[in-house]
Amino acid sequence: MREWLELPSPLWGGAGGGGRAILRQDPEAPISHDCATPHPNPPPQGGRESYSAPLAKLRALDVGCGLGDNAEALAAAGAEVTAFDLSENAIHWAKRRFPHTRVAYRSADLFHPPAEWLGAFDLVNECYTLQALPNRLLPEAGAALASFLKPGGQILVIARSRPNPAAPDGPPWPLARGDVEGLTAQGLTLDSLEELTQPGEPAHWRALFGRAA
Repeated sequence: MREWLELPSPLWGGAGGGGRAILRQDPEAPISHDCATPHPNPPPQGGRESYSAPLAKLRALDVGCGLGDNAEALAAAGAEVTAFDLSENAIHWAKRRFPHTRVAYRSADLFHPPAEWLGAFDLVNECYTLQALPNRLLPEAGAALASFLKPGGQILVIARSRPNPAAPDGPPWPLARGDVEGLTAQGLTLDSLEELTQPGEPAHWRALFGRAA
């Protein structure tokens, strides 16, 4: 299932992380990354531009879906997608932006998810949600993410990186390498970890975790 790392930039665009972008009055207007604070910048993509449908028949969960761009990219790649956000306003705008969507959008709390989501997904997409949480909540958030996976499932984590292990003032709270690696305490394996950089943009982690089959 590593093919989903080859999806194009919409999957990792900053708008999918939500932030203040949910306050825009026109859901059809172009999304400015500046209005998506505390997640203003999209992670670098490394030139991946090919588009295929590698996720057919897989169930995917988009965490903190914001205005829905990442969820729609997953659906376009063939996945059966559920997407949620704590903000009911964000879900409202996502549905308005994509009136013919195949994505199941709903408002939900990462720390109190619907019981039917537990162990239900092949793929979990986490883009900019962990960095929006204080570091003390990372273990609980990691456990919640892991709980969504079927055996053999994978979690993709995208977050800003920081070199200093000391917790920064936030939001956002960029993740240190140890924060990312610490997610393995939730019964996950760290299958890959890259620090992605491009000029003029903050560095980002792209981590892929797996759960044993």
